[in-house]
Amino acid sequence: MKLQLALDRLTKKECFQILKETHSHVDWIEIGTGVIKEYGMQIVREIKAAYPHKVIVADMKTCDAGRHEAIQAFEAGADIMTVMAFSADRTITDTMEVAKQYHRQVMVDLLGISDQKRLFELESLGVELVSLHFGKDSQLEGELHAGMFRLLQGFSNFKIAVAGGIHLESLPSILEHKPDTIIVGSAVTKAENPAKAASKMKGLIKEYENDH
Repeated sequence: MKLQLALDRLTKKECFQILKETHSHVDWIEIGTGVIKEYGMQIVREIKAAYPHKVIVADMKTCDAGRHEAIQAFEAGADIMTVMAFSADRTITDTMEVAKQYHRQVMVDLLGISDQKRLFELESLGVELVSLHFGKDSQLEGELHAGMFRLLQGFSNFKIAVAGGIHLESLPSILEHKPDTIIVGSAVTKAENPAKAASKMKGLIKEYENDH
């Protein structure tokens, strides 16, 4: 399982300071939507230049103009960009077509999706990587819940990333579902010691994999 660090609601200076402390403990670096809106594609370029061997995820949350936004993300150095599952099929297929040209990937964000019907449609479009996403506003109403994983039951072709307020205490229950990638944000970025927090989370993942 990979550990993806989401950099969001941070200044550029904070992003680079946190990466300096944590990069050795994380596999994928996500540049959050808020950070991209604040600093544009330039911060994607700068983080890719600073960490060329890391997988960079640009959380574009694209829901229209898929071809254009995919080109923007990949030209800036992103290895993966996100597109919303509720987007038009054409938007999703356009982003995947561009990704293929650049030898990159698209992660389809399932935020707001509660019906497996859309998952069958995504599967037929050729989607391979999806993100189970318990949104920031929803997190205010309760913990990440196991019911999210039921949405993906029976879909063995998808690689699954999971995000949504995951912290050290909730991580073990997430690991039981064996997602491919675990996305953490404030549990690391807002920690008193981000390096220690990231190290502990990566350690828990490795421990679980060794025991299973």
